[in-house]
Order: sequence, then structure tokens, then C-alpha cells
Amino acid sequence: MNPQGRRQLLAEARLMLIFTPAMCGKRDPLEVLDSVLPQVDVIQVRPKTPHQRSPTSAREAQQWCLAVLELVAGTERDIPVLVNDRVDVAAALAADGLAGVHLGQSDMPAAQARDYLGNDALLGLSTHNLKQVVIAGEQPVDYLGLGPVFPSDTKPATDRRQTFPPETCWVAQEGCPTPPIFPIGGITPANAADLHPLTRCAVASSILGAEDPATAARVLRAALG
Repeated sequence: MNPQGRRQLLAEARLMLIFTPAMCGKRDPLEVLDSVLPQVDVIQVRPKTPHQRSPTSAREAQQWCLAVLELVAGTERDIPVLVNDRVDVAAALAADGLAGVHLGQSDMPAAQARDYLGNDALLGLSTHNLKQVVIAGEQPVDYLGLGPVFPSDTKPATDRRQTFPPETCWVAQEGCPTPPIFPIGGITPANAADLHPLTRCAVASSILGAEDPATAARVLRAALG
């Protein structure tokens, strides 16, 4: 998949899955992922536990990314796969098809990551308020995560931020037309429609932790409109 094609897929994406293996419980994480792939447009590999603050080791991140890339390669769809936090892993696995990296506010600055990875890589950045969105709009990133929109158990208790009304995401996107914004945080099949008129989001636990992940993914995608 060429860089232009990846960016086009990102622009058209509706459902980004934050693939966090620990959220799958006792089930095989790759089997869970395989069951939801028909509904997923972008995958961000985040091999941390929900309450882990320290970065994932490069070796562990590489192993999970390679496993996900192999699984995606067996489908008939082009699904960009990124890694969370690990710029070094994004660089090491670029030749294997890893599309890029998603950065947090405390990770490597986006401009530095762009210089390191080059223009072909996809870069995502987490934002938590409108000021950060405005600043990010001037940085060399391809998409933003904005949240938390609803309360979420994904982050450690010490890292949970105040939520804001879902319509804030639309206001942010209207004020910053590019890059595309993916609302994140506590989004479920029951509240996804509240994001309208935005029709995309990023999720983890509401799919991976569901009793029936495939159904949860299908219902959530439908709720996005």
C-alpha cells in the first residue's frame, strides 16, 4: 500500500480499533481481532495493560505488530496498522508494512518523529482539549485522537481526564478541517450516535472486552451512521 493510498484510507476511515491484547480477557487476542476485522478500518497496536504507565518494550511491540500485520495480510482489505508510542518500532517495521505510529502528548514531538520516520509514515497524535487540537493542526500529523468524550477505564486512574460534550469533537473538526479527528474515550454502541455529525471514532474496550466482539463492532459501526 503506497503512502497516498494509506492517507486516503485514513481520511475515509470510520472505525479505528485500539488493539490492546490485555482487554481480550482469557480469549486469544488475535482470534478476537480476526472476528472484528470486517468492521475495522484502521488498527493501532497498543500492547499495554489498561493501567500500565511505562512504555511497552520494543520486542513486545514488534511481536504484536508483526502478528497483526500477518493477520491483516490474509484479508482482502487494506487496513493500515500503526503502533502506539514506539517510534523505533515504526521505523524498524516500515519495510514489513507497518504504516506509522500514534503519539501521546508526552511522547516524542511530532516534528521529531516525522524527521525520524520520513514523509511516508502515518503519524497520529492524542489531544485532550481544543487548544491542543489547534496546536496539532500546525504539526506534521495525519490524524488526531480527541478525548476522552465519555468516562473510560482504559487509562490509569491517575491519568483520567475530565470528559467534554461529544459535540466538542465536531466543533474541533469544523475549526480544524485537517487532519481528521477521531473521538475516543468510553465510546460504545449505545452512545456512538451522540458523536453525530462526526461519523468516526477510535475504540478499544467496548469491542475487545465485549461478550461478543464481532457483534459489538458491527453495532457500533452502524451507530456511527
